[in-house]
Amino acid sequence: MREDEAVSRDGKSFETPSRKRALSSLGTEPIALIGAGKLGEAILSGLVGSKLIPARQIRATVAHAPRAEYLRTKYRIDAHTANARAVAGAGLVIICLKPQQVKGFLREVREVLAPDAVVISAAASVTTSLIEQEVGRPVRVVRAMPNTPCLIRQGMTAIARGSHATDADVKIAQRIFGAMGRAVVVDEKHMDAITGLSASGPAYVYTIIESLAEGGVKLGLPRELSTELTAQTLLGASALVLSTGEHPAKLKDVVTTPAGCTIDGLLELEEGGLRVTLIKAVVRAAQRARQLVESQNT
Repeated sequence: MREDEAVSRDGKSFETPSRKRALSSLGTEPIALIGAGKLGEAILSGLVGSKLIPARQIRATVAHAPRAEYLRTKYRIDAHTANARAVAGAGLVIICLKPQQVKGFLREVREVLAPDAVVISAAASVTTSLIEQEVGRPVRVVRAMPNTPCLIRQGMTAIARGSHATDADVKIAQRIFGAMGRAVVVDEKHMDAITGLSASGPAYVYTIIESLAEGGVKLGLPRELSTELTAQTLLGASALVLSTGEHPAKLKDVVTTPAGCTIDGLLELEEGGLRVTLIKAVVRAAQRARQLVESQNT
């Protein structure tokens, strides 16, 4: 197994020497985390909790002072509302802003952004080329598309490099997002599809959980029990796919015994068009992601 494969499959499971060097190469330079909302705090928690970066090196910014005070108290970091102050002298800048805020932020800080700083953007639909264009000079950019289970370190993040990013820069991003689940390196051209699949995917899964649990309620199960049974079933099935590497159809066939209960349930799913509907959901969300990318570039 090559080193990059080891890292991309499971950021938490492989501690190769070069991965350890990736973040240590930043030395004692400050790390700027811009926009410490829910996702930003998840990244912050991953950095501090996994001891990837000492808390004393981290500067986080938020929109409101009470939120900054909360972060200072909980994580023992430097948190405030001044973006330029956080970025000045930082060796790594992590952007967790809403897409429509990114251009304004870059114009605010481009004069103080260090020439050799690494910029990791987790802003949805913001391309590496847009960031490079707004900064106005060659800048090392890595784009990340995480999803909400990163909040409990069970996330899925896709990472793409910009035109000036190095292998070491990508490894830094892998290390950071690997602390919150799994991280894979992809070509940026796949990011819209990934947005429609894994970034939007939790919403589809929650709908499936809700629907299956309602089926249990219909059959007389208490709602709390039905939801627990459903959620753990999906969790276990997903873990089996990842741990075995088997095609989902093969694992489905193991459950589906001849003339058993499961085949009748599967027939209902096919008649209801679940398979096609889920495919269409991913495609539709990806198309919307592309529209948002195009609107950012205008």
